[in-house]
Amino acid sequence: MRWQQVENYIKISLGGNNIMAKKRNTTKSKKRNIIVGQSGGPTSVINSSLAGVYKTARERGFHTVYGMLHGVQGLLDERYVDLSTQIHSDMDIELLKRTPSAFLGSCRYKLPEIHEDPEIYERIFNILDKLDIEAFIYIGGNDSMDTIKKLSDYAILKGHTQKFLGVPKTIDNDLALTDHTPGFGSAAKYIAASTKEVIRDALGLTYNKKNISILEIMGRNAGWLTGATALAKTEECDGPDLIYLPEITFDIDQFLKKVNELLKKKDSIVIAVSEGIKLADGRYVCELSGGGDYVDAFGHKQLQGTAAYLASFLGAEIGCKTRSIEFSTLQRSASHMASRVDIDEAFMVGGAAVKAADEGDTGKMVVIDRVSNDPYISAAGIYDVHRIANNEKLVPREWVNKDGTYITDEFINYIEPLIQGDYQPFMVNGLPQHLVINKK
Repeated sequence: MRWQQVENYIKISLGGNNIMAKKRNTTKSKKRNIIVGQSGGPTSVINSSLAGVYKTARERGFHTVYGMLHGVQGLLDERYVDLSTQIHSDMDIELLKRTPSAFLGSCRYKLPEIHEDPEIYERIFNILDKLDIEAFIYIGGNDSMDTIKKLSDYAILKGHTQKFLGVPKTIDNDLALTDHTPGFGSAAKYIAASTKEVIRDALGLTYNKKNISILEIMGRNAGWLTGATALAKTEECDGPDLIYLPEITFDIDQFLKKVNELLKKKDSIVIAVSEGIKLADGRYVCELSGGGDYVDAFGHKQLQGTAAYLASFLGAEIGCKTRSIEFSTLQRSASHMASRVDIDEAFMVGGAAVKAADEGDTGKMVVIDRVSNDPYISAAGIYDVHRIANNEKLVPREWVNKDGTYITDEFINYIEPLIQGDYQPFMVNGLPQHLVINKK
């Protein structure tokens, strides 16, 4: 199969007009500056989007590309850098694309509603005016698109001319209207590979004893990442035995029954669970062990301990060896296993956002459209951010088997193209080299 990437092909998904057909305004007398920020949970390819923003902005004649330090929260404190002081060459751009996590620093800051605190918006726009900002680009997930929505609404309300564009980013793959999100493919690749390795490890320890391994994968409400463990099912590997997604109500009694049935046939069982699986009464499974009480600015409760609780539960009920494995931040920072498709698409959507803003769009988010599955071809489109912010894309019910314990071939066909290809890190003394911001 040939894996292809269509870059520099941008289309409007609303209205059917081609962005590239719009005329650029080349008569402006003031400086044409742009500012970019990163928000939410980091990924292994979020900096590839930043590289796409920076490179395209320079190519299209923007004078200065500013980077917010720690997103809009840092911007409120006037913390930003001129990215030309950080990125000095094409080699730096390539190094940035291979650097995990948020190069500029991230935040989880919820902008209030406009009527609740208009002074915050006035502060932001005063800073943007001071810097002669023409376009504001925000790389992030659902909550970050809420920020783009609010800022673009305020700009229209008050007659400001800045353009506001969102660049998708989330390993959770739960943004609406885009086929998938940058960061998801690489996280899925790492999860699938790690699942295979856990299975091999467990199989080596089955002499005269049985064991159960439970993998905990990120996913509050959407089980895209947990479903990716099924990619571990290959010629030489059976893959996980059970997969539980948060879209399906979790029945702990049925879970115990399934495990007992499997133990009659196998000595080693590997189970994948989303951190956000819930009981019929709405409680997260992790809450059964007490859980944490931390809640972030967007009202999201911290989820941890799902696999640990289930491993302890099965150990007590069955009496065999159990262990829990929480991939945690490893699944979103493993740039050494990044998918080339993912890196390329992250770069593409960053550049597409700059082009869209330069062509006059605002209040939009760039999306990835799947043009073809075999050969895999994608393109960048654009949608109204109001149709994306605060909406979640969940795994379709028909992509999960009848009893809710595994995913279907449709899921595999959807995800498999996204993990293809490698993007080798630059190695120094046996370890990957990263680009690190200089704040001095």
